Amino acid sequence: MRAIRVAATGGPEVLEHTEVEAPDPQPGQLLVQVAAAGVNFIDTYQRSGIYPMPLPHTPGSEGAGKVVAVGADVTGFSVGDRVGWAMAPGSYAEQALVPADKAVRVPDGVDDPTAAAALLQGLTAHYLITSTHPVRTGETALVHAAAGGMGLLLTQLIKSRGGNVIGTVSTPEKEKLAREAGADEIIRYTEEDVAKEVEDLTDGRGVDVVYDGVGKTTFDASLASLRPRGLLALFGASSGPVPPVDPQRLNAAGSVFLTRPSLAHHILTREELDWRAAELFAWITQGTVKIRIGATYPLADARRAHEDLEGRRTTGKLLLLP
Repeated sequence: MRAIRVAATGGPEVLEHTEVEAPDPQPGQLLVQVAAAGVNFIDTYQRSGIYPMPLPHTPGSEGAGKVVAVGADVTGFSVGDRVGWAMAPGSYAEQALVPADKAVRVPDGVDDPTAAAALLQGLTAHYLITSTHPVRTGETALVHAAAGGMGLLLTQLIKSRGGNVIGTVSTPEKEKLAREAGADEIIRYTEEDVAKEVEDLTDGRGVDVVYDGVGKTTFDASLASLRPRGLLALFGASSGPVPPVDPQRLNAAGSVFLTRPSLAHHILTREELDWRAAELFAWITQGTVKIRIGATYPLADARRAHEDLEGRRTTGKLLLLP
C-alpha cells in the first residue's frame, strides 16, 4: 500500500510518499481502509521533532474509513463498520491500524470526509467548552485564529451556549468566515493591538476566557485580555511553544488561571470518548455546527498540505484523500 513516511525530522520536505507493506491487525486493533485523513498542527510538531516520535513513522492521528479486518479480542466492531478516530498514529496511509479503544462509530448522517475533519478538533472543542471552561450564557470568549478549523468550531459552540465571541483573524476573507460562524466582534491581529481592542470592546472588563491554540505570538495578549480571575486555555502552539512563565504574572494579570490541556487527558475512558463523540456527531447532524473543509489533497501531496497549513494559507480543515 502507499503511505507517507518520515525517516528524519525536518520541514515538509521530509514527508515521503512511498510503498510500504500492508499491516495486519494485532489483538485490540482494527485495520481500516482510510477514506480521509485529517491534517493537524500536531502532525507538523511530530514531523519537525518538537514532539519526538520514533523514526521512521507514518504521520497523522485522525481519520475515517471502513473496517476491513479485526484483530483478536476486539468487541463492538465488525468488518464493514464505518469508524473514525483521533489520537491514533499512522493515518497518512491507504490503510491504518487503529486501536479499537480509540475508534468510534460514524453515524449514517455523517460522511467520511466530515468525520475525518471533525473528530480531533471537534473533540478538542467539546472538552474546551464543557470541561476546561464550561461556557455560560452572557460570557465573552476571545478565540484566536477564529477562521481556522478549531476557531470556527469554538465560535459556533460558544454561540450555541449563549456566549459572545471576539475572534482574531488576519485577512478580510478570514473575517468573513469568522463572522458567518457567529463571531460578534473581530480583531485584525496583524493591524491592531489585541489586548487594547479587547479592553475597548469589553468596556475595560476583559474576557471571561481565552481559547488560544496559537501560543508564542499570542500568549502575552491573551493574558492581558482576561478579566480578574479569568481563564487562559492554552491548548496549542501553532506559532511555537510559549517560553517559561513566571507565576507572578498570573497574579499581576488579576489572579487569573492558566491551563495547558490536551485531548488525550479528556478521553481517558471509553465512556468519556463515547460521550464527547456522540454529542459532536449530534451537533453536526442537527446543524448546530458546520464543519468547514478548507481543502483536500491527494495522499501524495501531504508535503503541500503541511506547507499550506504552516504558511497560514488555509481556512477550515485540511484533508488527505488516499
